[in-house]
Amino acid sequence: MLLLPAVLLAEGCRTADHDVILRGGTVYDGTGGAPVSVDVAIRGDRIAEIGDLTGKTARLEIDARGLAVAPGFINMLSWATESLLEDGRSLSDIRQGVTLEVMGEGSSMGPLNEAMREKMIERQSDIIYDVAWTTLGEYLEHLERSGIATNVASFVGATSVREHEIGYEDRPATPEELDRMRQLVRQAMEEGAVGLGSSLPYVPAAFAPTEELIELARTVAEYDGMYISHIRNEGDEIFTALDEFLTIVSEAGVRGEIYHLKASHKRNWDKLEEVVARVEAARAAGLPVTADIYTYHASSTGLNYDLPAWAKEGGHEAFVARLSDPATRERIIADTDMIPPEDILLVSFRNPSLRHLTGKSLAEIAAERGTAPEVTAMDLIVEDDSRIGTVRFTMSEDNVRRKVALPWVAFCSDSGSIAPVPPFTNSQPHPRAYGSFARLLGKYVREEKIISLEEAVRRLTGFPAANLKLTGRGLLAPDYFADVVLFDPETVIDRATFENPHQLATGVVHVFVNGKRVLADGEPTGALPGRFVRGPGWKGKP
Repeated sequence: MLLLPAVLLAEGCRTADHDVILRGGTVYDGTGGAPVSVDVAIRGDRIAEIGDLTGKTARLEIDARGLAVAPGFINMLSWATESLLEDGRSLSDIRQGVTLEVMGEGSSMGPLNEAMREKMIERQSDIIYDVAWTTLGEYLEHLERSGIATNVASFVGATSVREHEIGYEDRPATPEELDRMRQLVRQAMEEGAVGLGSSLPYVPAAFAPTEELIELARTVAEYDGMYISHIRNEGDEIFTALDEFLTIVSEAGVRGEIYHLKASHKRNWDKLEEVVARVEAARAAGLPVTADIYTYHASSTGLNYDLPAWAKEGGHEAFVARLSDPATRERIIADTDMIPPEDILLVSFRNPSLRHLTGKSLAEIAAERGTAPEVTAMDLIVEDDSRIGTVRFTMSEDNVRRKVALPWVAFCSDSGSIAPVPPFTNSQPHPRAYGSFARLLGKYVREEKIISLEEAVRRLTGFPAANLKLTGRGLLAPDYFADVVLFDPETVIDRATFENPHQLATGVVHVFVNGKRVLADGEPTGALPGRFVRGPGWKGKP
């Protein structure tokens, strides 16, 4: 009898079975299977139960009727490397249901030598931050400690590894340098990188021979990582570039993915079908290759993109010096094949005195200045002391639809995760920063019915998670991490436009990251539970 009050007290303390129960939503589990109307329970940072949870209780219960309940979306190409240091809310992506930012297209935030660290500090513009790390793993740990709403993962950049050992020289690596590059890749993989990322049109990556990339990709394969690449050419030489990519994947024995698959420039649009056929033939032959895309017909890169690689050897300062030399300028113009200047929109400047040009085309600015487009571009790069951000209208909307339909294609933003507040509003980014994922669900799934909603969810969640060999991510299943998005499939849509990009997507109602709600009724909660998600080669605790 003396024990009875203690027993009753213990029963009274057991106030809830779970932390969260999502009641009656339509669950898309990430496998591509048909959706089911069931309850989802979260306990701690994991999915606890899925099914009829009548009679079970939780500290927070959400009526999910009429909403889709899905695993958090994976952004396969994120440039949130600096934006998360400025604003950990990751608002433009959280408002679209993204819970994992995957970084490292060619350049990664480590490894750094002292010269690279000094350059990173010197080239900062609107976002100012301390570089309190040297390795890629240290950077990702720094992000986690600083507080972020989304999870983060990264490839180690082949560009960064080359710059670490060779700088901006146009030459092959010596055997000793290649050995050190391999060791840097090993270190990154053991710290948790998900693979090796390359971006081959850009200097100094453009100077890397195929053999170097094969050797680095072989090192990644030792850790079951992925090789992912912005292939060397996406236009006139796309078949040659694709053959190089497939050779690297085959010779290295590694999984491979093509970043933002596209056929650039109107004269090349019809080449996409042959690209698709070659990838599907490689897949049929057993080569594990996939791709990702953003859901727009315009790309975004620097104004310097079309200028020849030889002019950029030695880095930015050497490039600007060449642009300032009249004789060298003539050579550069002769070697430049620029797209129509009316198709190039200038969207971000480092120099505040040039920001009044934001949103104008290169053709407009050239006309205002009375100089040829190539000369105008070179003048602006010198005046801004930067590559200058641009949006380029080089793709076909029909090709975008074709790519959305491909079952081996995942999705990305190829952008930072930002917010419609300063300092982000100092530039006019590509609308993909605010809309790539919501545009898929609203435009291509609901409105155009190119793929089903369950297929779209699979390609945003379980498919990329499996490709990256992530443990416990990408599906709604018991014991998986509770990265969960609830959205209204009837209203989810992108709002950002090329003219007015700083507009958040709508239709995503709630988002949970590692069991914590970061978006409630469409508004950020202030919770920052994001973690460094490590790849299969990580040598830490399981």
